[in-house]
Amino acid sequence: MFDKANLLGHESSPYLRQHATNPVHWRPWGKHALDEARETGKPILLSVGYAACHWCHVMAHECFEDVEVAALMNDLYINVKVDREERPDIDQIYMAALGAMGQQGGWPLTMFLTPGAEPFWGGTYFPKHSKYGRPGFLDVLRSISSAWHKDRMRVEQNVRLVTQHVSGRLNAQADSTPINKGLFDRFAADVYSMIDLAKGGLSGAPKFPNAPFMDTLWLSWLQNGEIAHRDAFLTSLKTMLQGGIYDHLGGGLSRYSVDDNWLVPHFEKMLYDNAQLIRHATYAYAQTQDELFRIRIEETVGWLRREMLVDGRFASSLDADSEGEEGRFYVWEAAQIPDEPEFQTFRQVYDVHEEGNWEEKTILNRLHALDSLDPDVERQLAGARQRLFSIRENRVRPGRDDKALTDWNGLMIRALAEAARAFDRPDWLQLGATAYRSISESTVDGRLPHSVLGESRLFPGLSSDYASMINAALSLYEATQEKPYIKDAQHWLTMLNKWHKTEDGNYALSASDSADVIIRVRGDQDEAIPSATSQVIEAMTRLATITGDEKLQQNAERCVENALGRVIQQRYGQAGVFNSASLLLEPLKLVIVAPEIDHPLMKLAAHTPDPRRTDIWIQFRKGEKMELVPGTGEVTINKPAAYLCRGFVCLAPVETTEELQALLRPNP
Repeated sequence: MFDKANLLGHESSPYLRQHATNPVHWRPWGKHALDEARETGKPILLSVGYAACHWCHVMAHECFEDVEVAALMNDLYINVKVDREERPDIDQIYMAALGAMGQQGGWPLTMFLTPGAEPFWGGTYFPKHSKYGRPGFLDVLRSISSAWHKDRMRVEQNVRLVTQHVSGRLNAQADSTPINKGLFDRFAADVYSMIDLAKGGLSGAPKFPNAPFMDTLWLSWLQNGEIAHRDAFLTSLKTMLQGGIYDHLGGGLSRYSVDDNWLVPHFEKMLYDNAQLIRHATYAYAQTQDELFRIRIEETVGWLRREMLVDGRFASSLDADSEGEEGRFYVWEAAQIPDEPEFQTFRQVYDVHEEGNWEEKTILNRLHALDSLDPDVERQLAGARQRLFSIRENRVRPGRDDKALTDWNGLMIRALAEAARAFDRPDWLQLGATAYRSISESTVDGRLPHSVLGESRLFPGLSSDYASMINAALSLYEATQEKPYIKDAQHWLTMLNKWHKTEDGNYALSASDSADVIIRVRGDQDEAIPSATSQVIEAMTRLATITGDEKLQQNAERCVENALGRVIQQRYGQAGVFNSASLLLEPLKLVIVAPEIDHPLMKLAAHTPDPRRTDIWIQFRKGEKMELVPGTGEVTINKPAAYLCRGFVCLAPVETTEELQALLRPNP
């Protein structure tokens, strides 16, 4: 006999726990829920969302907290709740199914499945009764149940077609494609053609940070000296960091802007967006020396330390809503800002008007003052911001999703390690190293969990978890030159190969012992972060470069060729694979032989970040022989110098910072 109750109260996900008091008899995704569906013969109603999702909260209030709706759901369906951040493999399968049905994706994702978990109909947000041009959820529940019971043949036909499409999309088979610089260059040109050159980002609304596309533009600049691509990157980053999408009082970037001016954010803050902001701003500062980028990194790391730390790890997100209203914590009425001379300039610079700039309220922004002002004015503005921040601290705060996701933490750890090197900030390095240790200590039998919350661990981890931790370990190694980080990376790779490598030499997002997915997806598709496949390729490439492991390099090349064969058939979600593939065209290895780790050559390398390059320090011993790249022969070290190797070719050593800077600078 199955429980007629809501079973979410003891789940590790804060999002699932938000629904633990719903009158709906929710089940978490897993064997027990699927067994119940098969034994009762009821279809499954699958609802996928996440804690910071505004429309998820709206549908929860209108439908899942409603007794009438809940009674119908409990009577007709087995109701299953999924946190998309905990189970991106489940989310990808059923989001692809929705796309196969010709519908626009989004969250909440509402899918109807057979008792065998095969999708046959779906949508996103539904109100209780028809409005916004959307059918009412009560009507949807009745009509889908009627179709299930009275028109089973058509339902099963739809299941076959949808499942075939999803399998072809997420578990695609294709001939391998050789690594080809022309593929990346054409893709970079395509990305550039979609950029809003005046405001940055992709043309039109909404505007997302779209980190994988930003990476494409920056890599194109580094590899080809494409000045226009560099400037598109810098314009995009600068405008979003001065727009309303950035929190000018507390630091940190919101998920996206609903308009095409970067003004009105969807107010949730996600860990992964801010990890990628830090990396991109680190590159931008090194290129331009524009203080804006350094300041935004400092502010964002301050936000991380102040608001996102949980047991040494980083929480997943902050909600968009507080007190039941989106953005309430962040926006201002003109009357709430002190009417004092100190705030006169602040009002002009930050777009404060009596009528507001959004729904009669003000979203602070500097879109009309993109460049820094006179230092005295900036100091005055900083004082005004601090006063407003103190006032804002007394408001009811948005909710925080406290679970620590391994792959998102890995992204942030890497970003902090890179920024710490570039800005000589050991405190940032310590912040990242502490999070790395905390995640590493959560393993069981050497395996990473995907999510940690208190004593709860969600196993098995995903391929993206291992890849991001390899990349985090290698960035910590570059920042510290401590070799245990390399051993860690090799261990994560061993676990990745054991649980995620498939018979055909590719990598699946889900582990081989994940028994609750109908398809083991490849993980080729980018979302807000680069795809799992691209992270795996980059991790293998970097580790092979550091260790000189030729076999691993060959494995990375095979993985790239297979992935390229698949993604060139897709219409979107390709940037991550193209970007990581381009790293294999000519891996850069910088070996600095110097007496100490803080030698000027090492300092210069640290202050000249390049995502294509791996930096290694070797302590100088006069007359020592070493092989910089396997198979290229030994060199004799006679004096401190830097050796830059491009692929299998090492350039002549350089001994001065001026010479090294000339080697590391892109050539337009």
